[in-house]
Amino acid sequence: MKKISVILYVVLFLAVAGIYVLHFTGNKKNTKSGTVNTVPAGGIAYVNIDSIVVKFDMFNDRRKDLIEKQKNAEAELNSKGTQYEKGARDYQDKVSKGLVTRATAAQMEQALVQQQQELVNLRDQLQSNLMEEEQVMNRQVIDYITTFLQENKSEYNYQYIFGKSFGSVVLYSDTTLDITQKVLEALNKKYQTEKK
Repeated sequence: MKKISVILYVVLFLAVAGIYVLHFTGNKKNTKSGTVNTVPAGGIAYVNIDSIVVKFDMFNDRRKDLIEKQKNAEAELNSKGTQYEKGARDYQDKVSKGLVTRATAAQMEQALVQQQQELVNLRDQLQSNLMEEEQVMNRQVIDYITTFLQENKSEYNYQYIFGKSFGSVVLYSDTTLDITQKVLEALNKKYQTEKK
């Protein structure tokens, strides 16, 4: 599986490098001084996607909501866990003192096993729900950013805007092509306007 991922990254990197080379070498024009102009109007830019996501107000608002849901889920799980522990202590106390018959003890034990299984199922369900909500939240944030860039492409005047992050296909980029701060400010402004 790792080999496929590495191969995919290599292929994507080579494709990006090829597009970059073709883009800049295909638009060469001689200037009056006889030098070659290799910088096209517009072209390529990048945003540091990690910085944008972490500093984007929409992401922070949704993350707060998700953290609140996680706290509620933990509280529910802890409450049911406390009930289970209380029942287990009660069972052990009654059995050790001989206060219940073997049949009653077996019924109590069976009820505790069922309660424990329900607790495990609840934990798994809550974890699954939170993971799914986090994935949906991340997709919504990325979709919002992508839609924003598409709607405002004339303002940025680039044919390509890459998303750079640690471990991404873009291994090096010239900082003069970084439009992260400009995009972040515009995104937060648009989001705050829509939020009102």
